[in-house]
Amino acid sequence: MYRITKVLNHNAVITVDEDAKEYLIMEKGIGFGRKIAERIEVSEQSSIYSLQSTTERGEAEAIVKQVDPACLETADVILKEAEKNFGKVDRKILFSLADHLQFAMDRMKKNEKIRNPMTDDIKVLFHAEYKTAETAIKVVRENFGVDITEDEVGYLALHIHSAIEDESVSQAMEIARAVNECIAAIKKRANIDLETTSLGYNRLMNHIRYMLIRMTTGEKLQLDINDYMNEKFPETFAIAKGICDEMSTSFHKAYQEAEIGYLAMHIERVGGSAV
Repeated sequence: MYRITKVLNHNAVITVDEDAKEYLIMEKGIGFGRKIAERIEVSEQSSIYSLQSTTERGEAEAIVKQVDPACLETADVILKEAEKNFGKVDRKILFSLADHLQFAMDRMKKNEKIRNPMTDDIKVLFHAEYKTAETAIKVVRENFGVDITEDEVGYLALHIHSAIEDESVSQAMEIARAVNECIAAIKKRANIDLETTSLGYNRLMNHIRYMLIRMTTGEKLQLDINDYMNEKFPETFAIAKGICDEMSTSFHKAYQEAEIGYLAMHIERVGGSAV
């Protein structure tokens, strides 16, 4: 049983439980005709979020009081879609997601657009998250009467990724940026034109992503193919080593030597005779 402390709109209320802990509860019509101090019961359709949590963008309690309730509702729809697609997710992401949506809506009211230079990379690296984030397009149109851009969807995808992985939005963006820089370096050094829609490009990007994650976690590769790749494809191997060195410097993380051979293999796959 929960007691209402504030009605945000027809579909959202702030409550306290028997231990005086605050919660945001959302469900269609849950706030309609309700009064402060009224006790309510929740159903299976109710979305319940603790206001005791802290996010990258601040305290949940403060965010709820600052954002348009429609942003909370939109974030809830996106989060439910994420739960449907990925299973268990970190529910406190609702607040940073709603805060981002509020920021986005404020910009759009001023006809301001912020470009996301990582959008194409996010589509590949976090493909499932991006598809889930596209849920927001229809909901934002219904709730605010505006159309969000692919760049905005890209940012939302990073929030979803943060909800399903032990990785912050800023970390996910850093990895996307590092992968983008790595791909650019490969194109330049190997003198190849990579088709972004190709399977090889997709595999290369994801390999680099997980290589960066391994550099962070210290996870070891089980096999070492350096000798084979260096003997068969010495030019490609040299390019891969240079790229690994650059990534280590820019990412401030050491890499294990075995990474060179695997990166060389992926570069050879997408570049082949062009290298």
